[in-house]
Amino acid sequence: MPTGGPYQLDTVIFKGRIVRKALLPFAIVGFLVVMSRAVTAGDRKDRPPTSEAINRARKNVRMLDDVYKTTVVLITDKYVNTENDFPAGSAAIELFKQISKKGWHDVRLLDATGKPTASTNVAMDDFERDGIKRLQSGQAYYDRVEERGGKHYLRAITPIPVVMKKCVMCHPHYANAKKGEPIGALSYRIEIE
Repeated sequence: MPTGGPYQLDTVIFKGRIVRKALLPFAIVGFLVVMSRAVTAGDRKDRPPTSEAINRARKNVRMLDDVYKTTVVLITDKYVNTENDFPAGSAAIELFKQISKKGWHDVRLLDATGKPTASTNVAMDDFERDGIKRLQSGQAYYDRVEERGGKHYLRAITPIPVVMKKCVMCHPHYANAKKGEPIGALSYRIEIE
C-alpha cells in the first residue's frame, strides 16, 4: 500500500484492493448482494427441483428430441444417396459434441443392438444401460432426476428405430429390425432450472 500522498486519506484496502473511501459503501453493498445470491443459489441447489421445473426439462427433451431426429431424417433423405456420403448419424454426433462443448446440455447417440458402429456409442453408465433395456422392452421414454456437483439434472433416453430404407444402406445389420424396434437411442442430460 502506498504511503503518503493521496492514497493515505481517501483510500482503504478492501478484499485486497485499493478502494476510494467514497466508493467503499458501494463495494460493500455489491459484495453483500453477490454473497446473498450465492447463499440463495446454494439453498436452491440443496432442495430437490420442483415438479414444474422437472416438467419444463421434460418438455425441453421432447422438443430437442423432435428437432434432432427430424434433422437426421431430413439429412438422410436429401443428402445421403450412396454409401460414400457423409452419414447423417455422424453429423449428429458432431453436432452433439458442439452443443455439449458450449454448455447447453449433453446428448449422446447410443447403440441398442449390441453391435455398435463405434465404441463411443455404447451405454456408459447404469442409467443408459437400464434405459436401453427399457426401450428394448417396449417403453417409449425413460427418465430420472439426478444430482451432480450440487446441481439437478434430468436424464432421459428415447428410442431410435429404422425409419427409412436408406438407413440400412450404411447400417446393413439393421435390415432385419422389426418395425418400431429401437436400434439406437438418444441419451440426454439437461440441467433442471
